[in-house]
Amino acid sequence: MNPIALRLLGSAASTVDRAVVAALQMSNRRVRAAPESLSHDERLALLAEIRNAYGSPELVSDADAYFIPPPPVRPRERRVRELPWGGECLGLSWESAFAPFHGSVRDAYLGHVPNRTAHARLYAGPGGGRPAVILVHGYMAGQWGIEERIWPIRWMNRHGLDVALAILPFHGPRARTDGGAPPFPGADPRFTNEGFRQVVADLRVLAAVLRDRGAPSVGVMGMSLGGYSTALLATVQRDLAFAVPIIPLSSIADFARDQGRLGSGHRALLQHSALEEANRVVSPLVRPSLVPGERVLVIGAEGDRITPIAHAERLARHFDAPLLRLHGGHLLQTWRTPAFQAVKAMLRRNGIV
Repeated sequence: MNPIALRLLGSAASTVDRAVVAALQMSNRRVRAAPESLSHDERLALLAEIRNAYGSPELVSDADAYFIPPPPVRPRERRVRELPWGGECLGLSWESAFAPFHGSVRDAYLGHVPNRTAHARLYAGPGGGRPAVILVHGYMAGQWGIEERIWPIRWMNRHGLDVALAILPFHGPRARTDGGAPPFPGADPRFTNEGFRQVVADLRVLAAVLRDRGAPSVGVMGMSLGGYSTALLATVQRDLAFAVPIIPLSSIADFARDQGRLGSGHRALLQHSALEEANRVVSPLVRPSLVPGERVLVIGAEGDRITPIAHAERLARHFDAPLLRLHGGHLLQTWRTPAFQAVKAMLRRNGIV
């Protein structure tokens, strides 16, 4: 594509993203959760309490101290349909091996009954013994029909990968029954910390299930919030074959600042620092990657205005991994073809497909 067309597409993608950000900011001004309605001093005090509750050094130095490895799980299986290109789609579900770390949010967190059941769909090609990839969706997503169109599942199957679509806590079939926005991640940093703890537990279970079914290797790939989840898992789980964060979120505090949730000036700087510390235990930037850099590919979009490319840059630096910079935005994904071609090339270089 010629440079003028690329610039026009990049401008259009940025415009779409900005419109969505403006709508979110307007919604935030109309309806603010209790933690965001506190005064500056009250919010700093609350964030300090959360930092102390989740801030023991061993919770960072020993990832398994916070992200407790789940027990073996045998999921329920149901056949969804035969795949037209061969193989079958299976629905998997199991009781999420999760209990909140902090007692102050236990009842509120577990009170969302649908979230106690983890869900995934497995798109398995014909035969067995194929490497597998876990795909992780973004915020406010997780509907099967949409995710099956967002991800090139048929393409991945044809290139030798079995595909498992995972559902994040409080999304898709795990969503709130009242139809409200997911509380994870949300205004309460405790729910954010607990939510990512549950994400890691559920993804670990799913990876183990795929290996039990014969996958010789399992990797993970995610977009946006799923990119954050992918990066976080890569700092916790030692046996991932590869990790690909796409248009990723890398810092909850950076996102809150960019959305105008932390005020302005010096106070915003103080709240940003305090929020970083409150969520430090679940940050993908505080522990080293357990996946070698040559098996990691970070993909960012130059026109992204929801999770700007600075997020991808931070992850790539931390993981000492290549960053693929492409034209396009967060929602207008003009970068998809070169992105997935680069993923295929990385997997081939490493002998995975």
